[in-house]
Amino acid sequence: MSGLQCLAAENIWFDKHRYDEAEKRFYEGANGPAAQQQQGGQAKAAQQQAKGRQQKRQHRNSSSQGGDQELVSRMKSLELENQSLHKVVVEMRAALQKLESRVTELEKSPASAAVPCAKAAPVQQVKVTNGDDADDDDIDLFGSDEEDEEAELIKQERLEAYAAKKAKKPTVIAKSSILLDVKPWDDETDMAKLEECVRTVQMDGLLWGASKLVPVGYGIKKLQINCVVEDDKVGTDILEEEITKFEDYVQSVDVAAFNKI
Repeated sequence: MSGLQCLAAENIWFDKHRYDEAEKRFYEGANGPAAQQQQGGQAKAAQQQAKGRQQKRQHRNSSSQGGDQELVSRMKSLELENQSLHKVVVEMRAALQKLESRVTELEKSPASAAVPCAKAAPVQQVKVTNGDDADDDDIDLFGSDEEDEEAELIKQERLEAYAAKKAKKPTVIAKSSILLDVKPWDDETDMAKLEECVRTVQMDGLLWGASKLVPVGYGIKKLQINCVVEDDKVGTDILEEEITKFEDYVQSVDVAAFNKI
């Protein structure tokens, strides 16, 4: 087999560079409009950036103008305030000068200023002679004791009048209302006799009131009785002690309610 036949049998692409160039041209033609669009978008972005910069510059200029106006207004207000303060300082200086002039005038004439004071408060002179002891006894330099005695008498009279007024005033007696629960031993206890025994308890400052029977359970009833007592004379402990002495009828005594009157 000759060399030409061998080359013909081989799968060799002798025209590859032509196809590569054709492919390159195809893709360049295909990408042409997209590149133009990209360039157009970049141009728009550049325009927008330029507009933004211009707006920022305008905003800065307007803000600087507004700040200048504010500074001018503040300067004017400070000038007005400075002028008013200057007027106040001038007035204070004038008043101070007047005071200084008056003080200097008073310092120049001390004798004339002291004369009216001497006339207003004359000093009484008391002559005391050492030759006569009787005259010394008659002079009372420190005052007499008669005024002290009169003051003591007046004070004593007022105290007596206050004590009499307080004694006439009626004293308020503290009282309390007590509700007692008196419990029997069982259901066979005579409740009428039990109440009679309770009411036999009498003492100074004790007043018995209404009563009633309250069922407890299992046929048993308790006596609920009310009484009014004077706090200084009667206490709950004394009442419980006196009532529980009736051992045949009373099992226990409890305070159900206690109210001040």
